[in-house]
Amino acid sequence: MKKLNISLAVACAFLIAACGIMNEKNKGKGMNLFTVEQDKTLGAQVAAEIDADTVQFPLLDSTEYADVYKYVYKVRDKILNSGQVDFKDDFDWRLRIIHDDSTMNAFCTPGGYIYIYTGILKFLESEGEFAGVLGHEIGHADMRHSTRQMSKMLGVQVLLSAVLGDQSALGQVTGALIGLKFSRKHETEADERSVKYLCPTDYNAAGGAGFFQKISDLGGDNPPEFLSTHPNPEDRIENFQTLTITNGCVGDKDYKTEFAAMVAKLPK
Repeated sequence: MKKLNISLAVACAFLIAACGIMNEKNKGKGMNLFTVEQDKTLGAQVAAEIDADTVQFPLLDSTEYADVYKYVYKVRDKILNSGQVDFKDDFDWRLRIIHDDSTMNAFCTPGGYIYIYTGILKFLESEGEFAGVLGHEIGHADMRHSTRQMSKMLGVQVLLSAVLGDQSALGQVTGALIGLKFSRKHETEADERSVKYLCPTDYNAAGGAGFFQKISDLGGDNPPEFLSTHPNPEDRIENFQTLTITNGCVGDKDYKTEFAAMVAKLPK
């Protein structure tokens, strides 16, 4: 009976994978044993866990900071309406801002639930740079990197248990997602996606390079923790710029004044 169960599990896993590969939107995204619907379910469950943990994740209230949220959603919509986001109409693409000025980071759960720390908003200098960073996070979700990476880290069974509502497994997944270290290949793909999304807009498509240039300029013996998951900023700056040129992107807007006005509305 155990052998039969194992065989059925393996067969189901390959069936799920085959369905995922046959999906036109999954072309070029590698093997993933999870369906898009499972990405959405898992992402929603993880988002609920994060939203409920107000100590570790003090989210800015969307009513009190309505102008700030309106601004970041405007940038999100500009990216989604570029016509280049494969799962634009499949994922929720919900944004939340975490009040933590000491953390220069952003992350995205499966299904497009994006979290942005006030630390990175206050570190950036323009809307164009923010669009580059946001495009990078959207890229991770659009390429379904999280479920691919966590399948290797935690195993398929843990992720399936989380999808089915197992609280212990869900806690493991949530913790893993916050500190998730993507492979160099995944980071490169997300950078490429950022340029692809911004290219049809009026932004400088290499906006993401601005963030890494600022990180690189910091230097010193104690680089930001962000570098542990986003290595080699110099190489990535060059990659952003090269991709922008080779793709014929001509946008050049950065909207520094508008971005500064938004940052000024963040809590001190």
